[in-house]
Amino acid sequence: MMIIKFTELTKKDKPLLDKYYRAAYYENSHFNFTNLFMWRKPYNVQYCEDEDILYMTCSWEGQVFAMQPLCEPERWDQAVQRLQAHFAEAGQVLSFTGIEKSFAQFLEAYPAGKFSLEEDRDNFDYVYLADKLITLAGRKLHSKKNHLNAFRKLYPQAEYLSITPELLPACREELEKWYDAHIEAMPDSPFIKWERDAILELFADWDYFKLQGGALRLDGRIIAFTFGEQLNTDTVVVHVEKADPNIRGAYPAINQSFVANCWAGMTYINREEDMGEPGLRKAKESYKPEKMIAKYNAVWQG
Repeated sequence: MMIIKFTELTKKDKPLLDKYYRAAYYENSHFNFTNLFMWRKPYNVQYCEDEDILYMTCSWEGQVFAMQPLCEPERWDQAVQRLQAHFAEAGQVLSFTGIEKSFAQFLEAYPAGKFSLEEDRDNFDYVYLADKLITLAGRKLHSKKNHLNAFRKLYPQAEYLSITPELLPACREELEKWYDAHIEAMPDSPFIKWERDAILELFADWDYFKLQGGALRLDGRIIAFTFGEQLNTDTVVVHVEKADPNIRGAYPAINQSFVANCWAGMTYINREEDMGEPGLRKAKESYKPEKMIAKYNAVWQG
């Protein structure tokens, strides 16, 4: 069995990955070209299409991981065998990262050997009902509604704008301010710089990536921006949300305005994971998710 010939992910691979991700109903926010492209450099994301199966790998701190192969479930066994042979040839143990529940269940019952599986709670996706993010109705979201109302009362002149190429320079200015503030607070975190660089890459070729974005402008400057795209038939994934933390209600305002203006016709909003950060977990839980999308890691035991 020949090893798989992987190649680095590039911008030109978007049509290929889009085809595979749209062929089935995937809920995992990582099953999306934009996400993989944004993080391809620090995680060395690579891919190979072979016999109508899309194989992908990533690596971290010297360890290589396979992602869930994209194909019909009937061909998962074939794909796993190919990956096992590939990893064995490289002298490595086959390890999967960030797989969906259905594929995890397949590996749990894998007939040709045993995988150990574990939930990756830090990377569970938070998924909300779109209409609840728009209305913020009910007791559980009362504090969010108060922050939004305070923003509107304090800044009645604030306006929501769709992100266009003409608006991108102002969004870059806000991004740099956000970056400077956060890198000063967390100088040892490489993720802040990686995310900033990835956002700038998307801004540099905005039309190509076909993202939907929104921004809040207050007194001539952008104080918040966000962008995302459709993940599957009924769900939107929000990739990025940045706001001036010194302006009360800026985050709830951009969150609510973006969904109301761009995604009112969708059922769910996937706001991705909290990465195990306590502050981010508290913020995401405070919006009362409708459901969590579980992700699993698996390691071949023989």
